Amino acid sequence: MTDVLVIGTGVAGLSAALSAAEAGARVTVVTKAALTHTATDRAQGGMAAMTGSLPGGNPADSVRLHVQDTLVAGAGLCDPLVVHGVVRDSAAAVRDLTDHGVAFDHVAGPDSPWVQGLEAAHSISRILHAGGDATGHAIQEALSARAREMARGGHIRLREYTLVTDVIVVGDRVVGCTVRPVLHGGELGDEEFLPADHVVLATGGAGQLYPWTTNPQVATGDGIALALRAGAQVRDLEFFQFHPTAMAAPGSFLISEAVRGEGAVLRDQHGHRFMTDVDPRAELAPRDVVARAVFAARTASDDGAAYLDCSTIPVPPGLTRAEFLARRFPSIHAELTRRGIDWSTEWVPVSPAAHYLMGGIATDALGRTTVPGLWAAGECARTGMHGANRLASNSLLEATVLGRSIGELLAGPGEPADASPVALCNEPEPRVLDEATAHVQPRLADRNDPLLSTRPYSTGRAPSSTDSAGTEPFSRAGLQQAMWQGAGVFRTAEGLKRAKARLEGWLAASSSDEEDTAAAPGTLAEAEDRNLLTVGHALVCASLARTESRGAHQRVDHPATDPRLATSTAWIASGSAAPTPERTDHADSLSR
Repeated sequence: MTDVLVIGTGVAGLSAALSAAEAGARVTVVTKAALTHTATDRAQGGMAAMTGSLPGGNPADSVRLHVQDTLVAGAGLCDPLVVHGVVRDSAAAVRDLTDHGVAFDHVAGPDSPWVQGLEAAHSISRILHAGGDATGHAIQEALSARAREMARGGHIRLREYTLVTDVIVVGDRVVGCTVRPVLHGGELGDEEFLPADHVVLATGGAGQLYPWTTNPQVATGDGIALALRAGAQVRDLEFFQFHPTAMAAPGSFLISEAVRGEGAVLRDQHGHRFMTDVDPRAELAPRDVVARAVFAARTASDDGAAYLDCSTIPVPPGLTRAEFLARRFPSIHAELTRRGIDWSTEWVPVSPAAHYLMGGIATDALGRTTVPGLWAAGECARTGMHGANRLASNSLLEATVLGRSIGELLAGPGEPADASPVALCNEPEPRVLDEATAHVQPRLADRNDPLLSTRPYSTGRAPSSTDSAGTEPFSRAGLQQAMWQGAGVFRTAEGLKRAKARLEGWLAASSSDEEDTAAAPGTLAEAEDRNLLTVGHALVCASLARTESRGAHQRVDHPATDPRLATSTAWIASGSAAPTPERTDHADSLSR
């Protein structure tokens, strides 16, 4: 029986775990927090899906249209084969979710057509919703309930509040992970080794790199940092999507893009609708375009504000605007009401906020990384689906399709085709991250090494909060400010170099005296800070290297898009001992 270890419990992780367990694999699921504390749970907008072949679907949509919209938004860096495969399998993904208990919204009862909304850069209404603006929560609750049911039956082993500290490589392939329990108050317990034939990273994104983010507190880049330490390639980390309409207030509460899809408009402090000056698609332009316009409007205003005006939303007969908004967007309505805002009449102050990382761990179309036995899915993975700018609501779709596919592959008959590390075709060899990350070494062992048993944690070091040789003292807030100023919505070489220097100072401090076990991360926050530093530094290096503007990566000093740079960029950690990738063709289908 195949042993599968899944790290992460959002839609990608649980889809992989459930499909593997249902096909007969022995599955362990690990998450550093509660089972439902994920980015999936916070997803408001919905799931894009080609539903023409399903009862109640949209017959006007097609695979060709959805693929075309995705490729246009991705600004030349999507992998067309991956996009086509995910979109083609979207109907199966919808059926799978409904089978697991997700109740997508219908117009007038279960036998009526689905409610399918329009969002930015989509040419047709294809966004499925559940609970109005609580789609992610509905998916998370349904999959979590199924996972707990399978755990009670002995088919899945769930380990909540367990932090994965490293992916362990023996010879040239993964053999499992080391983990530490998260104790009361965030303290970390002793390290334990969990063996596995295959490890699936589905840890989500890295929004906590920035002071303003729609991501949950757990989004600290853990999977990407684990992959780098294991010697895997990462790709396209410079492409971080900033959502244009987070509320300009502490917590960056998200105002879904679906609100603009219903007809809301953006205004500056004088009431001018500025998006009509920027793009013919106005508020429904791709997110990177809208985010930059909102940022510019805020910068140019006296009060530093831009606003979302919902008074332009058409209202069905028999309803007031307030009633319609409460019915269509119950979660947003409740939160704005709690904050004392009547959004049916008042403008809502909005700001860009870090939302989704398009880059991540490099995989092929099946989810295989460049290290045998290591797989990745969801936001932590760079599959080629999203390119330089994710099309709205494509992430839940990709995570469902690829998570489900990985689980089926790992539990299916025969050995998964991962005997050799893989890489995407026709793309440059990886660059090596600067020497500042030399301490990011893969955990290599032989099968008799004592680290493959329970022991106190003794490797790696948390960022120091004290001044060392003149280095600025580390703090999470300092890291976030450095990233926002240097690698935020608008970027320059000067700003990126300043950010890089600050991060490298902290990395140098954290990598010195590695034998001092007392300096190892003793808390969850310290371990997360180490991962954020690793991923943040890689993101800044990638942003400096891309001397053009493309998708979500906007270089003020290189404002044009360079056709010669329409290619993915890969990186590995300095000192990586991982095998050299063998180039393989994409699989024709994402399904078995």
